[in-house]
Amino acid sequence: MARLSAIVPATNAPPTLTPCVDALESAVEPGDEVIVVDEAATPGPAAARNAGAERAAGDVLVFVDADVVVHSDALDRIRRAFDVDEELDALFGSYDDAPAADGLVSGFRNLLHHHVHQTSPGPATTFWAGLGAVRKAAFDAEGGFDAARYPEPSVEDIELGMRLVASGRRIRLDPAIQGTHLKRWTVASMLRTDFARRGVPWVELLLQRRGSASALNLGWRHRVSAVAAVSGAVALVAGRPRPALGAAAALVVLNADLYALLGRRLGPRGVVAGVGLHALHHLAGAAAVPVGALRYWTSATSRSASTVSPSSWYSASTFTDHTS
Repeated sequence: MARLSAIVPATNAPPTLTPCVDALESAVEPGDEVIVVDEAATPGPAAARNAGAERAAGDVLVFVDADVVVHSDALDRIRRAFDVDEELDALFGSYDDAPAADGLVSGFRNLLHHHVHQTSPGPATTFWAGLGAVRKAAFDAEGGFDAARYPEPSVEDIELGMRLVASGRRIRLDPAIQGTHLKRWTVASMLRTDFARRGVPWVELLLQRRGSASALNLGWRHRVSAVAAVSGAVALVAGRPRPALGAAAALVVLNADLYALLGRRLGPRGVVAGVGLHALHHLAGAAAVPVGALRYWTSATSRSASTVSPSSWYSASTFTDHTS
């Protein structure tokens, strides 16, 4: 049986640490370990996770964010997955559909993440460190998270996943591996994350990799939803309510399953708020595209921009659901 080392980055003394650790300690088996990293050589969760990995004695590193309370069966599911499939190198799960934080914004944001992961099971070309596991040998071979490049919470887990896949390693998403997210969101924190912490750096990463990676939410539905959100915003600014309503209707039709989930968990008010928040989410992602492209080209003039297709820019605008 695989021995698990659960690693929790906690250098910012998060108030949610106690329930997170309590859940992990209740779920581990003899021979497993829980490592809480409250100090690291450099700032950021990437450095903290690397520090925990250096101390780990297990065969599999299980990364859990300090605001996630794992379900009682989550570690067992992770262990079985690696025991059954010796060629599996990494695995990640999902938030559940019962976020702990009150409020429509927190409910929407956490349920959006849950929905994306629940509807995308199977082989993956990305990684998520909110509740994700990697064989220690594969993690060490890839050099861990890029703490120098990502001194703040960003796309360090996505970047690691891209390196794992580029090396021919296998990653899988198992939506049955779940945890409850305790994070409280505001509109400001949601937009800041979607634009600055995820959107812009992910565009830079996509351009650096020449658009070679795919992600959880780059399907046609997400791309068309982004177009609808941008079109609706332009129509509103131009004082054209009818096209704006048409764009909103398109967003509802395209994402009916998500809004049905919001209705079940948050009620009618959650659906109405969710449509607007979802549009803002897509607008923040779209706004990140030109900024990320500009940052890429100004900081890496030696790279040839001519090999990057415009479709890659557009794909990036709909990516930012994959965040904690």
